Amino acid sequence: MRIILLLTAWLVCVATVTAAEDQVKLPTPSSSAQRLYSLAKGDLLQLRVLLKNGRTQSSVGSGFLIGTGNLVVTNYHVMSQIALEPETYVGEYVDTHGKRGPVELLAVDVLHDLAVVRIDIKGSGFFNVPEQLPALTQGQYLYSLGNPLDLGFAISEGAYNGIVSRSFYDQLMFTGPINAGMSGGPSVTVDGRVAGVNVSKRLDGELVSFLVPVRYVRDLLKRVAEQDHPPKDFKLAVGKQLLEHQAAMMKRLENTPLTFKELGPYRVPVWESDQLRCWGWSNSKQDKPYTAEQVSCAMESAIFVSGQMQTGRVSIRHKILRATELGTLQFSTLASNQFKNQSVGGHKDLRFTPPQCTEQFVSNGKLPMRAVICVSAYRKFPELYDFTLLSASTDESRMSLQSRVDISGVSYENGLRIARIFLEGISRGSQP
Repeated sequence: MRIILLLTAWLVCVATVTAAEDQVKLPTPSSSAQRLYSLAKGDLLQLRVLLKNGRTQSSVGSGFLIGTGNLVVTNYHVMSQIALEPETYVGEYVDTHGKRGPVELLAVDVLHDLAVVRIDIKGSGFFNVPEQLPALTQGQYLYSLGNPLDLGFAISEGAYNGIVSRSFYDQLMFTGPINAGMSGGPSVTVDGRVAGVNVSKRLDGELVSFLVPVRYVRDLLKRVAEQDHPPKDFKLAVGKQLLEHQAAMMKRLENTPLTFKELGPYRVPVWESDQLRCWGWSNSKQDKPYTAEQVSCAMESAIFVSGQMQTGRVSIRHKILRATELGTLQFSTLASNQFKNQSVGGHKDLRFTPPQCTEQFVSNGKLPMRAVICVSAYRKFPELYDFTLLSASTDESRMSLQSRVDISGVSYENGLRIARIFLEGISRGSQP
């Protein structure tokens, strides 16, 4: 059984829970939390994804009824299996009284990880998303509700601590516990106004959780109100949204000036921003017959498509190898092996077509290089591709600059454009 909580590159997404695991004990709720839970519990739901064959449970998340209607808000990643594989999966809800019923998927917002479903019961009116949304102040208390680890409905309290700048789309930082299974549940102010939707938490910190801002919920509900009927094929809707993301990502990258890092005598390009962070590494203290220094940059978030796929991400790596005790032939073998033994995707991955690679010896006018570009197409989402660019300098016999750029979920033209930008940006010496 999988209990859903979103993942981006550094977030927890799906936790597998067994009967042998310890139960998570949440702190005793305050009087405010108890009052909120008492008022809200009738509109809280557990959302389950079931295999059609056998009706066995595949994943579990949370959701909440909006107003006095029968629309439920949750995370896209809670409903992703139904959206992408409707022939295999169906959904059901379970309310706080144990009542069950079917779930109909109406709309998804992959970029902000939201979905709207319809069920056969109506809300009491506790959760509303008005046009005028609540203004939040850093430090004020919020209360997140859901069904953690399939243990039962619960409420946890914590503080709002601003908007996260490192994710591509705005998220709210919630300093409070959000456990797997609470994905898609609401987070509300002390007076019951919806502030956001539970979505994820950091694995490398304590009580660092994230919420989807309620304004994105408002926008998705407007879209549902305007559509005549749900999409017949949600894969097409997901693909369209992913194309919108790659266009926005490309525009933001092009508006971010390249910065250059020095690696030995070389200058290497990176995009350094709130979304794309860089780190350095060196093996100079290790007992090796060569030295290696590396700069790595990566987006710290990605777009969740399914439990097996995240996309809409760029990562960059530049590494310089220099011989200290190796002869020319030995170093050539080392550098060649490090260059060619890099994974660029396999032929058995059913998500993508096998990578098509082209290798050439090129020069950008500043540095001669060996370059390989590999492209894989998405099988379920036409017009989307993953690109990998590998390059290695060929100007020295006992020194090698090796670079790698990975771009996921972009159009063919944009993938080539990013590859070209980086090949043209690598240089030796102080050239711009």
